Order: sequence, then structure tokens, then C-alpha cells
Amino acid sequence: MAIMALDHTRDFFTSTGFNPRDVTQPALFLTRWVTHICAPTFILLAGLSAFLYGRGKDTGGLSRFLLIRGLWLILIDFTLIKFGWRFEFDLFRMTGGIIFAIGISMIALAALVWLPRWAIAVVTAIMLVGHNLVDSIRADELGGAAWAWHLLHEPGLLYLGDGAQFYVLYPLIPWIGVMGAGYLLGPVMQLEAQARQRVLFGLGATITLGFLILRATNLYGDPAPWLAHDTWPAAALSFLNCEKYPPSLLYLMMTLGPALILLAAFEHAHGAFARILAVFGQVPFFYYVVHIYVIHLLAVATAFAITGDLIRAPEISLSLGGAYLVWLLVLVLLYPMCKWFAELKKNGRGWWWSYA
Repeated sequence: MAIMALDHTRDFFTSTGFNPRDVTQPALFLTRWVTHICAPTFILLAGLSAFLYGRGKDTGGLSRFLLIRGLWLILIDFTLIKFGWRFEFDLFRMTGGIIFAIGISMIALAALVWLPRWAIAVVTAIMLVGHNLVDSIRADELGGAAWAWHLLHEPGLLYLGDGAQFYVLYPLIPWIGVMGAGYLLGPVMQLEAQARQRVLFGLGATITLGFLILRATNLYGDPAPWLAHDTWPAAALSFLNCEKYPPSLLYLMMTLGPALILLAAFEHAHGAFARILAVFGQVPFFYYVVHIYVIHLLAVATAFAITGDLIRAPEISLSLGGAYLVWLLVLVLLYPMCKWFAELKKNGRGWWWSYA
């Protein structure tokens, strides 16, 4: 979550026109690349949390919770979160971002939990491993079904009529599969501590090694092969330059393998730094919404300080180092807000707190 704020700070405070595929700018590339771990881990852990939440509950209760939670996330994404990104009330321009993808994935999981675990595993495996087989299919070739393909697999703009537009940034496949994988991972978290850590580390190491081998072959798993450049740094970055929209199999292996290793390694993390990060983790949805407003307001204040004009704010062109400093300021500002809300949530007694 802290790393995610770095990427969004860079969005608002640098106008470099950074291309994630540009391997000739190592510092910028790696600043973006390290944040790739965020979205897959969020969705994997959302599925894992669904399993843990469902312990001791009937399937109907879990399914109903996931359905309502998913719809709630979509509503907030189209309203409160949308306004935070743009500071505008234009309801005719919508974007299906990460919260939208999590919401739809929860709704899909609400249906999947009724299936036996082996069936969930089959659906999950097909989505995660097989979706790159259809990369060659383009929405503009499908005529009237183009909207469905944009929603499922290819980012793109949907025209909804009467001037309304919906841009799908996070197509749903394979994100639904990532959440399904998290749900299937649930029983591992019920193992004894040492056994749990061994399984998580072994699974993470296997996935990471599989990424290295499969990526080296250029046979399958990403629409863009890595290339041998004139310099080894550019070649190494090309190796890591996997597709996020939608996430390729190799992108997911590259991120979720290390994520599982870190999940095992950080289980017993302690100390002041760990306690600070834990505060953010106690209120993830609150953090997500508020961090957008904090970053955007800082950007508006910075633009106003430069020009004195709140209406026609210029692009802010901080150096990469400057963006890192603003990111640290953002985390400092977010900490007391998250600590306050975590205490509020801890002492809350209403049923609605489970959706906060």
C-alpha cells in the first residue's frame, strides 16, 4: 500500500510522459516496476480474506457478503474515488480501474464459492494460465461484441450512448482468477506457523523460478517478448517488462511469486516500522480513498504555489527525487488519519464496519 502511493505520486508530480515499456530510463522504469506488485497482491489477498471471513459461516452468508461488498466497491469507485482522481463531477466519463476490478472479482467469487474447490481451481487455472492464448483476438474484429471483449480482456473505450463513455483499464480476466487463487490459498493460512511459512516460501520460490525459465524461453506467457539490447541493463529491464493491461501470465508470476515469499518472511515482522505499516494495512479501503485525495490536493497546492492559478493548473515536473520526497510526505500525512480510522473501526459495533 505504501509502494502504491509512490506510483500515484509520480502520476501527479512528474510530467515526463513516462512509458512503462521504455527500458532506456532505468530509474523511472524501476520506480514504476516495483509498484507492479501492488495490484496482484491486493486482489490475491482479497480472495484470501474472503476465505478467512467465511470460516464458520454458511456459503450463502459468504456469497451475500461478497456480492454486497463488490457492489459497494464499484459504487465508491464511480463516485468518491473518481472525484478524487479528477476533481470533477462528469458522470459521463467513467473508468474501470483497480477498485472496479476488485468489485467485479468479488461478485464473481460470490458465485464461485458455491462450486466445489476443484471446480474453482479449474476456472482459476484457465484464467491465469490460458488467457494469453487469446491475445491475438482484437475487439475491433468482433463487431457488436467488442464491448464484451474490452470488458473481459482488452483495455479500451466503451460508448454507452448519450455521450457517456466507460474506459476499461483493468479487464476482468485474469483478475477474477487471481482472486480465486487467493481463495484457494486460504487453507494454507490455517497451517501451523512453520508449516505455513514453508508452504508459502516454497510456492513463491517455485512460481518465481518458473517465471525466470518461461520468460527466458520467450515461448509463452506475455504478448511482448524480451529483447537483447546493446547494454545489459536495458536487456535486464526488457526481461522484466511484462504486460499489466491485462496482466499476462508472466506478469502475475513475476509479482505473485515474490509476494508469497514476502508474505512468509514478514509474518513475524516487528518494530516501529512494521507497526507503522500495519496501521495502513488495518484500513486498506480507507487508505486507498484518502491517499488519492491527499496526493491530488498536494498537487493542486503545488501548482497554485507555482502560478497562483487554481483554474488552469500546469503540469508539475518534479525530478524523480522530488517525487520520492513528496511520496514520503504523503505517507506522513496519511499515518495519523489511518490510525484514527483504525481505532474508530476497532471500536465500531455496527454491521456496516465490515464493509469499511
